[in-house]
Amino acid sequence: MDADVIIVGAGPGGSAAAIHLARGGAKVLLLEKSNFPREKVCGDGLTPRAVKELIGLGVDFGGWIQNRGLRIIGGGHRLELPWPELSDFPGYGLVRTRTNLDDLLAKRAVAAGVELHEATNVQGPIFDRERIVGVSAKTAAGEVEFRAPVVLAADGNSSRLSIAMGLEKRDDRPLGVAVRTYFRSPAHEDNWLESWLELWDRDRLMPGYGWIFGVGDGTSNIGLGILNSSASFAHVDYRALLHRWVGSMPKELGYVPENMTEPIRGAALPMGFNRTPHYTRGLLLVGDAGGMVNPFNGEGIAYAMESGRIAAETILESRQERTDRAKESRLEQYPVRLRSEWGSYYTLGRAFVKLIGHDHVMKIATKKALPHPTLMRFTIKLLANLTDAHGGDVMDRVINALVRLAPAA
Repeated sequence: MDADVIIVGAGPGGSAAAIHLARGGAKVLLLEKSNFPREKVCGDGLTPRAVKELIGLGVDFGGWIQNRGLRIIGGGHRLELPWPELSDFPGYGLVRTRTNLDDLLAKRAVAAGVELHEATNVQGPIFDRERIVGVSAKTAAGEVEFRAPVVLAADGNSSRLSIAMGLEKRDDRPLGVAVRTYFRSPAHEDNWLESWLELWDRDRLMPGYGWIFGVGDGTSNIGLGILNSSASFAHVDYRALLHRWVGSMPKELGYVPENMTEPIRGAALPMGFNRTPHYTRGLLLVGDAGGMVNPFNGEGIAYAMESGRIAAETILESRQERTDRAKESRLEQYPVRLRSEWGSYYTLGRAFVKLIGHDHVMKIATKKALPHPTLMRFTIKLLANLTDAHGGDVMDRVINALVRLAPAA
């Protein structure tokens, strides 16, 4: 079965790439190992950065829960910070379960002309002189081969396709672990994304945060994310930590065992370009497959969709070239564009991760920074990567200058 582009994985990154490619006239095969709707471990919170990409995909937000910004709790303080008013991004966020979001985006891809194959478990690449020219997959009908001159790996953190191409994770990049569940709660329509900056594993303050995101369907998504920059990272019982954390909250919020509607599930957060190169021998990496989670805040959906869009733009430009060498040169620009977009910012993020791996730094940050709203507004802009690229206020200009000074590694 032939196409112009094969995309392995129909999460937000894969479906976004598929939609943009189909709009540009490419014949696209989108291969998903599961059947929709399907479960994915996620916080379900969408920042204005993610909302911007969804707007570009033509998603209708009718009935979705909009959020005004972040409510930050820590060090005895409670602070509500609206999303910044910017020209480059909308002024609101959203909450949507990944079960619903991924299903919706896959359906939009099909409506755009993409050929979606569910229950299609990709086994590995098909090579022609060491270049990928397709994939083999197991389906209900048996083993099937799909062929295309360009393939996108959007198959998540484990990315079996990337590994089969010899692309392993980098040990010099940060990694996070997130666990989450859902509780029935009267606070399910809360229009703030709530972030708790103090996660104590008994006497140890962990580098990370807990979240409470109202889903609007009678439940709240509650979870926590921890970074591997702490010496105790490998020894934490994350599920027990989540139970202890929610057990400390007021009972009237409903975060009690009998109100839990889903088991606690966990997932890895591959950060700061932890798998490279992002293009090699006909294969482009998108989203978690290329370790594109933001090290500052653990956000992955926005960067998956953005990388899917950038990959699609690069491929469409390549298709306009007349010679194989010119086409290849265009494709080789994909990692260059990613480094230009986020390379320096992720370098700062990796330094941030190392810094907060020291619990005394976390203690000082929560106790000293939170009482200062102006400082926290600056911090939120930096951590959420929300600034205007041109112009903007003083905070934008300072953050943009810091990013420019950092090496794009």
